[in-house]
Amino acid sequence: MGQIGQVLYRWRWIWALAIIAAACCLATTLVFAPGYLSYDSLFQLEQATGTEPLSDWHPPIMSLVWRALIAATGTLASMAVLQAVILWGALWVIACVVHEATASRSGALAILGLGLLPYVLTFVGVVWKDVHMAFALLATTAIALTGLRLGPGRPGLRWALFALGALFMIYAILVRKNAVFAAIPVFVMLVLALWPRPGRRTWTITTAALLLGLVASTATISLAARPVKTHQISQIMLDDLLHVLDVDELQSAAVTPDLRDRLVAGAKECKRVNSLSDSYWSCYGRGEHGAFTAVAHPEEITSLWLSEMTSHVPGYLQYRLQLFSEFLFEPRYQYHPGISPNDQGLQLSHPGLGKALQTYVDGAARDLPVLFAGSFWLTIAIILSVRPGSGTFAMPVRALGISAAVYVLGYLPVLPVTNYRYMYWSAIACTLGLLLCRLRRGRSGTRTAPTSADPSRQPPSRATRGLRLQGRIHQRPAGCRPRRTRRQPKSRDR
Repeated sequence: MGQIGQVLYRWRWIWALAIIAAACCLATTLVFAPGYLSYDSLFQLEQATGTEPLSDWHPPIMSLVWRALIAATGTLASMAVLQAVILWGALWVIACVVHEATASRSGALAILGLGLLPYVLTFVGVVWKDVHMAFALLATTAIALTGLRLGPGRPGLRWALFALGALFMIYAILVRKNAVFAAIPVFVMLVLALWPRPGRRTWTITTAALLLGLVASTATISLAARPVKTHQISQIMLDDLLHVLDVDELQSAAVTPDLRDRLVAGAKECKRVNSLSDSYWSCYGRGEHGAFTAVAHPEEITSLWLSEMTSHVPGYLQYRLQLFSEFLFEPRYQYHPGISPNDQGLQLSHPGLGKALQTYVDGAARDLPVLFAGSFWLTIAIILSVRPGSGTFAMPVRALGISAAVYVLGYLPVLPVTNYRYMYWSAIACTLGLLLCRLRRGRSGTRTAPTSADPSRQPPSRATRGLRLQGRIHQRPAGCRPRRTRRQPKSRDR
């Protein structure tokens, strides 16, 4: 009867958490419907619908997934719905694990509340690769935490969970190239959670499986979809060339006259509009054939960048540190206002709800700007990496901290613009790490759920412990001599 009571208690809260998560998912879907779309999102939508050729300016995998969703559901809103489902599904799994490990209802609810925080909710329905990467890594984290609760044995289930987690990690890396920095600690967390003491053979197989999945999926997309190459790395190189070199140096650059004129004009325009980054869009004149297309002479730009940055190391470091400091202390773009102007007539389904969301996020950014600052999350990430606490969740907390820290620091040489979206995963990972650190359960980390239905499992009271102690004293086995309480005087009679 006691075991039945425990099972009922467990499943009752699992279903309660599921209902709350489903309600939040539905509300999120309604607020963002049919999905917030920036110019980047609209361009990917055009690729998904076939009105634009597939290119690698944005990850082709995201447009291909969107194309499959539209084909299956008949609506472009399916992508935003998928994002909400993955977020709230992952949070629900983590909440169930927390409740199972700590028997804390408030802790499980706090995990679900993570998705309602303004700096998390702001991008939930925005169709961006940054959001996809963050939610894919969050789903992998949920799988890893599930692995922590597995009992001994069950090798088949462990490998199945690893395969699912690896699938999410592969997608995260494919959808955002620099996600590899954040994915490595998450990969280590997944393996250590599924196999507490993995041997060399386990590490070799899991690493090889992840690398093979990355190579195979990349090759398949390249051969089957054949995306147009846009040399997007030129966008970062242009920022460096136009801000590290002065106009006189650009005028004497050993490049073709056409490229030289473009570089000089771009540097002057950047200075005129006081633009520190994002030169492709704000200063240079975009691609050779319009927006989201490759710039002219990409090979010459690469060659010029390699030769000039090696001879201008102090200037290069100064520029990158200046840009990175703005990213850490003065980030922009904490909220995307709905759907950008478009020729397809796309509008928000519930603009009133969108206004309410904007008031919520903008108010938080105004009153608590630290929540959107990269310096704050980088500090939290370092603290979690060094001091993850103890107990069941110590290892995941450390992994989340390292993942968040290296992801932010990885933007130092490649940051295109100082937007909050580039620290989105770090903010989510740090918040989850803080909650797990706060909810840790001692050193053993064992579950202590209420067991009122089974009196034999209740911890004894102080009075009961005293009675048991007396019983042990008065019920010694025959033949045992009582301990001498004080020294007896020796008899003089011999």
